[in-house]
Amino acid sequence: MTTTTTAAQHSASATPPWDLLGGPPRSPVRAAIAERLFRHAVRTLPVRVALADGEVLGAGGPESPLMRVEDPAAFFHRLGADAKVGFGESYMAGEWTSPEPAELLTPFAARIATLVPAPLQRARRWVDARQPSAERGTLVGARENIHRHYDLSNDVFATFLDETMTYSAALFPPSGDDLAAAQARKIDRILDLAAVGEGTELLEIGTGWGSLAGRAARRGARVTTLTLSAEQQRLAQELLAEEGLADRVEVRLADYREVTGQFDAVVSVEMIEAVGREYWSEYVTALDRLVAPGGRIGLQAITMPHDRMLATSSSYTWIHKYIFPGGQLPSIEALETAFDTHTGLRRTERHSFGPSYATTLRHWRQRFLSRWDEVRDLGFSERFRRMWDFYLAYSEAGFRSGYLDVWQLGYRKPAQG
Repeated sequence: MTTTTTAAQHSASATPPWDLLGGPPRSPVRAAIAERLFRHAVRTLPVRVALADGEVLGAGGPESPLMRVEDPAAFFHRLGADAKVGFGESYMAGEWTSPEPAELLTPFAARIATLVPAPLQRARRWVDARQPSAERGTLVGARENIHRHYDLSNDVFATFLDETMTYSAALFPPSGDDLAAAQARKIDRILDLAAVGEGTELLEIGTGWGSLAGRAARRGARVTTLTLSAEQQRLAQELLAEEGLADRVEVRLADYREVTGQFDAVVSVEMIEAVGREYWSEYVTALDRLVAPGGRIGLQAITMPHDRMLATSSSYTWIHKYIFPGGQLPSIEALETAFDTHTGLRRTERHSFGPSYATTLRHWRQRFLSRWDEVRDLGFSERFRRMWDFYLAYSEAGFRSGYLDVWQLGYRKPAQG
């Protein structure tokens, strides 16, 4: 694979955010409050938190996940400044470490709704940072949000994805641990939900690197697939051409709102998370508009609990700042309500497979860390390594704990008459 973007090229116009991280903002009062809340939060968690002075917090035993706070003062200052961002930034800065961060973060994720006392949670609307208006999912904002993550470097993604270059939850069988096979299994099930076969005119919203489009084309479909990432478009076209599928797949650099016409089937895998809550109705309306009468839709979406979605929908988090600007996870209730309220589509099936996502993320993180030398040789810093390590571990913990889930949903548009 040809290197398309190095760290230097990616940051040609501005220093990337992970390398802008400075020392923690200093506020002794806020740091003291943060320390008190942190001690309260971990006192019953099955973890061990070892402070630099030898004190150990948490309810865990010798075999429990370990968190080493190397610089407690800096750690608590970051939590005091903005806990939702500061916890991850502190890991990036090396102020706390863990031999296995995914295992450590799982108990935190499992009790995330109760870590902060209820009275303070109600004050969230006044103290939480808000998402920047520039990251809203407008036509302009969506392109910039996608660019910041997916145009990072095709070669970085290639270090941890399997040979299909599929960047979404794989579907593992009860026994078996082959990532590429599990990705193919996932793709086949969503194509089945959309009844994609010989002669199907298929629209895919969110190309990735073309794995689903290629598999649909091999079923005999003609595919139009949309991406906002120039890097993804370039490599997807290259890979599809190598497979002899270029004449059956058009990879279009376009927003779903810019597409006209109707298709026999529409599929979209883990794209709605990038849309933003205020645009969910527009997104599902577009699906209804773009699928022909009698046609089918296959959708895959990451979800979170409905009450947590409502409580955190305006919050600005570490994930927003460093990984997915403008993103918002729906709940399954919000997603289905959007379809019921704004479309005439009828749900045919739904399946959840959150534990498979935890396994997928474990594979990705192991691959990324084992091939870090290749990423470093592209010019990416040690702080980038810690950022990506935290992102993958944090995400795995969400699915391991059950706080996050992933669903495949099938919909059908009634035939006219």
